[in-house]
Amino acid sequence: MRKVTPLGILLLLALLAGCGVSLPAANPAPVEETSLPAPAVRITSVPDARKTLNAFLEAWKISDYATMYTMLSAESQASISQDDFVKKYRETMNRMTLRELSHEILTSNNGTQTAQATFKVTYNTYLVGSFEHEMTAGLKMENGEWRILWNDGLIFPEMAGGNYLSMDYQTASRGIIYDRDGVALVSQTDAYAIGLVPTNIIPDQEGSLMSALSQLLGVYPIQAQALYNDRRDVYWYIPIGEAPAEEVDRRFSYYSSLGGIVLSPYTARLYAENGIASQTLGYVAPIQESQVDEYVRQGYSPAARVGQAGIEQWGEEYLSGTSGGTLYLVGADGKVIRQVGSKSEAQPAGSVTLTLDRDLQVQAEKAIEGFRAAAVVIERDTGRILAMASSPDFDPNYFDPNNRNSADGIQEIFNNVNQPLVNRVTQGQYPLGSVFKVITFAAALESGTYTPDLQLECGYEWNELTDQTRYDWTWQHCQDEFAAEGACTTKPSGTLTLSQGLMRSCNPWFWHIGLDLYRQGRTTAVADMARAFGLGQTTGIGVLPELPGQINNLPTSGGEIEAVNQAIGQGDVLVTPLQVANFMAALGNGGTLYRPQIVEKVTDSSGAETTIFKPEARATLPLKPETLEALQTAMLAVVRDPRGTAVHRFRNINIPIYGKTGTAESGSGLPHAWFAGYTDAQIEGFPDVAIAVIVENEGEGSDYGAPIFKRIVESYFYGQPRSLYWWEANFGLTRTPTPLGGEQTPQP
Repeated sequence: MRKVTPLGILLLLALLAGCGVSLPAANPAPVEETSLPAPAVRITSVPDARKTLNAFLEAWKISDYATMYTMLSAESQASISQDDFVKKYRETMNRMTLRELSHEILTSNNGTQTAQATFKVTYNTYLVGSFEHEMTAGLKMENGEWRILWNDGLIFPEMAGGNYLSMDYQTASRGIIYDRDGVALVSQTDAYAIGLVPTNIIPDQEGSLMSALSQLLGVYPIQAQALYNDRRDVYWYIPIGEAPAEEVDRRFSYYSSLGGIVLSPYTARLYAENGIASQTLGYVAPIQESQVDEYVRQGYSPAARVGQAGIEQWGEEYLSGTSGGTLYLVGADGKVIRQVGSKSEAQPAGSVTLTLDRDLQVQAEKAIEGFRAAAVVIERDTGRILAMASSPDFDPNYFDPNNRNSADGIQEIFNNVNQPLVNRVTQGQYPLGSVFKVITFAAALESGTYTPDLQLECGYEWNELTDQTRYDWTWQHCQDEFAAEGACTTKPSGTLTLSQGLMRSCNPWFWHIGLDLYRQGRTTAVADMARAFGLGQTTGIGVLPELPGQINNLPTSGGEIEAVNQAIGQGDVLVTPLQVANFMAALGNGGTLYRPQIVEKVTDSSGAETTIFKPEARATLPLKPETLEALQTAMLAVVRDPRGTAVHRFRNINIPIYGKTGTAESGSGLPHAWFAGYTDAQIEGFPDVAIAVIVENEGEGSDYGAPIFKRIVESYFYGQPRSLYWWEANFGLTRTPTPLGGEQTPQP
């Protein structure tokens, strides 16, 4: 038997496999399982540290300090909180008066875990020009991202180690605000804060004390008495007002000898006579926290006072002047290390001249004193505003922290529920009541379906709408008379032409027009005419905040009730006194609606006129000449015709007056009293004027609006009022209405 070698066995097996012979599986030898090590990660690239640094600098450029903080390393964030980080950047940039920042990365050196880069920052500042610095930033890799290794030197190189920047300001004296004749309404001067300590008043001197206060404050003695009567038993010290030092110093020994008076000197931004046209002029006050970045970056000292309302706010760029300053690097010990930069000294401010007539403004304010009211006087043929009075007013001098009366005075202002800071002329939105009938009258004539001599029966009642019986004002008068005296003398107006309907302010006539136009399909006729008269939109005065009022279109169906309400200025109709005076001026001047103007010019520190404002016609009333003439004739009859609603209030005045009474339901309390119109005296040196007056929650327009209108006309043409109000015992002795609970006051 031949012996088979191992090699032969292998060959045999290979031969059998090649022939397709299937062999039984052999038991394989056990295989030992082993774990192979994971291959090492090879870093092929490292993020560019320049991108992180650039993002950090871009955030700085837009003052996004919170985002900058998120880019700091954990170590850097542990060394400073986000609030302190943000505060440090804000304060430093503000001290520089930074206007704009730019940057450029110069070099960078990346490692795998650390990096370094140099960059240049250019600081463009408001006060000390431009300067630049190169800095070096370190970066550290954390969780696969670069983070900034931060220190103070990345704000400004020499700030490392606790150094800081400080600006030494040179500020300009604030500019003057003048009336149209160059009389200062606001100026920088020395002044005295005047107050009273009631317990120190000597009874025998009280008359002399009141006389002294009336001289200093420009009020009637009886008004001076009222300044402290209601508070003498409550407060140990009562703020009274302010006066220029030159006036007080002339008789200082006499004034100071009067028991109870306290005179505290200070240097002031003084508002004459305790604030003439206070809501119009506004006030200055310290920069608020929310305004710091805005103003300090423009070169203002953080301690500066800026215009916060009215003309003071609008004219800030003219009235503030230009600051100067020197920027210093200061050590942690408070010693100056070096001067970083400087600018020339402060440049003087300019001044603003208004269209207001100081004397007329004072008289208009006195005319509405004691009421919640507004009155505005406009030159009929130009749109210039001669007076803008809102009551109650306030003393802008109280906003000066150096004024001893400041704290108590400001508290009184903000605690006053009658909102003295609101300018009711531009921000008070009221139903117009029967003054709106002027617009409905115009819409009726322009529709082509009415003529001035068309007649209608004006009775106590009106029932063309079946939802309820509506009553004319004559019916209400009858009820009031009967309740008071047991008899009624006010009779229905009877048959009236349309022109007489306006003269008598006949509600049925205008309810009929509103309903009839609506049923004709002229659903927007009255609203369109109101908007053409400038209602439902701002007047464009521009320099003062104003509200647009409200004129809505009627629904195309089911709007009969809204139509009759709108026709007499009720429902959702809201207007401002400025709008009303403006369209009254247009009715008087032939139809031109002017943009109301209150700033006459701006002058620089040398007296050169840099900006001059001119009258600007904005629109023309869409009235045919015969419509305008019919309106004017009817408005004259309101004042002149024996049956006119205001004839009894305008006796003994020879100035031709065209006007309309209005009694507007306010939704709470008594109605608002309106009178609005214009003059046509044509007296040389006295341009004719348009005036709107509203007295809140007092009653009828003929009882309150008309007498106040007359007094303002007398003050303008005669220089002073000539006739007493029916509620006055003497000039200035005016009752002060008590606010009614829940009554509506205008919101700014």
